[in-house]
Formats: sequence, C-alpha cells, structure tokens
Amino acid sequence: MIASTRKENISWKQLISFFLPLGLSATLVTLSHVIINSTLARADNSEMVIASYALPLSLLGLTEKPVVLLRQACSALVRDRISFRAMAAVSSYVFACIILLGLILCYTPVGEWVFLYFFGVERELLATTLSVYRILMYVSIFSGLRCLFHGIIIFNMRTKWLTIGMCVRILVMYLLSLYFITTNNVSSGRVGAIIFLVGMVIEALVAIWEGTSLLRKVIPEKAPGHPIETKKQIFSFYKPLLYSSVIAVVIGPAINAILGKTTHIHLAISAFAIAGSLTQLVLSFFSYIHQIVLNFYRKDANTVFRFILLLSFIPGTLIAILAYTPLGPWFMTHVMGVNAELRQASLHAMRIFMIMTIVFPWLDYMNGIIMLRGQTKIMVFSQSANAIITILTLFISISLAPGWNGMIGALAQSVGTLAELIVVVYVLKRTAENNQPSLSTKNL
Repeated sequence: MIASTRKENISWKQLISFFLPLGLSATLVTLSHVIINSTLARADNSEMVIASYALPLSLLGLTEKPVVLLRQACSALVRDRISFRAMAAVSSYVFACIILLGLILCYTPVGEWVFLYFFGVERELLATTLSVYRILMYVSIFSGLRCLFHGIIIFNMRTKWLTIGMCVRILVMYLLSLYFITTNNVSSGRVGAIIFLVGMVIEALVAIWEGTSLLRKVIPEKAPGHPIETKKQIFSFYKPLLYSSVIAVVIGPAINAILGKTTHIHLAISAFAIAGSLTQLVLSFFSYIHQIVLNFYRKDANTVFRFILLLSFIPGTLIAILAYTPLGPWFMTHVMGVNAELRQASLHAMRIFMIMTIVFPWLDYMNGIIMLRGQTKIMVFSQSANAIITILTLFISISLAPGWNGMIGALAQSVGTLAELIVVVYVLKRTAENNQPSLSTKNL
C-alpha cells in the first residue's frame, strides 16, 4: 500500500482548511478566463474577436488536459526525491509531445485544415485564429510545470500556496487587461492569448519556487517503504488517466464545431463561451473534491460524504441566482461589458448549464474513489460515454433546433456529464469491494 488505511475521526475544520485554499485557487483560474472574455468583449467587433480566441482556446484542451493530470499523478505517487525524478522524467516526455503537436498545428497545413474544416472558421479569419494559437500553445508547457509542483504542494498540505500563486496571476492579468483597454489595443484575440500566457508563467514560477523549497527542506531522498522509483511505475498509473483525457478533449472542439453550423454562428460561439466561463467560475471551486477523497476518505468516509453532500447543493444554487435574478444581467453588463443580444443568449445557455452544476460535484467525488482504488481504467469508459452522448446530442440538436445557438452546446455538455456519472456509479457498484478502498501498488 502507498497510503495507510488507519481510521481516525476527521473534523469539518480539517476538511475546510484543506479544501478552501484549493477551491479558491480553482475559482481564480476560471476568473482569469472571465477577465480575458471581459477584455475581448470591449472590442469594436466583440463577437468576432471572442470567437477568434474561443476556437483556438478549445483546441488548447488537446494539450492542456494531459498536463493537468500531472498534478493528480504527482500528488498520488511522489513521496520522495527518487519518485519525483521519475515523475519529472515522465513529465518531460509529455512536454516534448505537446511542443511537437503545437508546432505541427501552427506551422503546417494540418492546423489550417483543422480550423477550416473541423471548426468551420471562415477563411478570412484563419490567419487571426492561427496567430492566437501560436501564442496559446506555450500555455500548456507552463501549465504542466505548475501542475507538477502543485502535486508536491498538495500532498504536503501547503494548499495555501495554490491560492497565493493564483492571486498573483490574477493581479498581473488584470493589470495587463487594464493596459490593453486603456490604450484601446483590444483589436484581436491575440490580446486574450497574451494575457493568458503571461498569467500562466507567473503562476508556474510561484509553484516552482514553493515546490523546489519543499524538495530541498522537507521531502527525503528515499521515503521508507515507498515503492515508486521508476518511470515505468509512473506511466502505469498515468496512462489510463491520459487515455480518458484524450477522449475528453474532443468534447470542447466538437461543441464549437457544431456551434459553427448554427443559425447565428458568432453569437452562438460567444454566448456559449460567456455562459460556459461563468458556469466554470462556479464549478471550479468544487473541482478539487477528488482531493478530499484521496486524502481523507480512507480515514473517515462518513464525514467526507456528509461534507460533499453539503457542498453539492451550492453550485446549482449559485447558477440559478445568476440565471434567474437581475444579478446575472447586471454582472454581464457592468462587469463583463456584454451587449444586450449576447447577454440574453448567454443567460439562456446558462439556464441549461444548471444540469451540469447538479451532476459535477458527485462526478468528481466518484472519480476520487476511482483513483483511491487504483481503478483508473474505469475513467476511460466513463469519458467515452460522455463524448459519445455529447456528440449525439449535438447532432440531434443542430438537426432539430439550429436556432437554439449557444444552448445547444450547454445542453450537449450537460447531458454528456450526466452520462459519465451514470457509467461511473454503475461500474463502481458492480466492482464494489467489502474493504475500504486504497491505492494498491499492483496498479502501479
């Protein structure tokens, strides 16, 4: 076993002190996207500019999802410097593949084909869209570096440093946004890409600084009884997560591709981007529920379940307030600078997103149990179900109601997430064990 299965009583204070900094840092991540969309919304042709940024941003998911998994793998497997060196070696392979893929997409006809025929970008916007992605491709590298060191920070219960890093990142991004707005230089999606890249570099530097400090002062060269020493062991844990993420990354591009066939293309893409960014702003706070399971479930499962039960009601309530009260229109108008037509379309999409806000906390809880049991192969099947149902919903919706515009994307993503949860619950029920779940070395 990698972790002890010793039982103990966990207080809510312990759970809150561990989870709150993680939730705050995740919320600030999404807030950074709100800052970018708010900046781009002030352009003269805001719908076109936001679309030119949103499309390459969805393609960025092809390279960012695999590096985000480094955080989970590192927090689960790294306990000493030997295991960290193996983890770092695996990470370097991932980074090399990302750079190669990015160069192919940016500087060969492959990238033009992807944007023209998969995303449905108009030929006159192709050059602008490619120029945005040529900046965004480097975001994945710095995102991977921060996630690698986040894993060390989380396991050592120094979660406040994730919040500190994000606060610095948000401050820099906001100041840069003000610069572009006050100098009237918001003319293309490249502005959003520059703001995003600078913010990610800042956050990565903070994570590297604290992570290397822990490696020098706290983490031993070799932890007694820790079995992880080689790259092969790291890959054995990481590969099922990677496969599931590869399946998941098709969802974002598929949604934007179908939105490119709606009645009002730019309105649909922009409304989905605005509604999606606000929904993720709410959901992001709860995106570390799996870390509560990984760190506390085996010690006190009942307290963890009650804590998650309370958390699960919050995101749906918050989205309902934004979607059905004057607070949502006020926020979009005065904070994000969204015009009336785009605001109304975004509110309609946000109301559909309420389905996902109800499902997501429980999906993350169940995924935590999957990782705790070392049954990460389940995630390949659940993500496959998500992708299949999402794409089916997209095709059915665009055939029957192309005038739904951004609501089509919200419905497809919500129904796909629900399908993923159903598969996870079904498989976990079928494979339930009598003993408390734990991460076994046989899966590594």
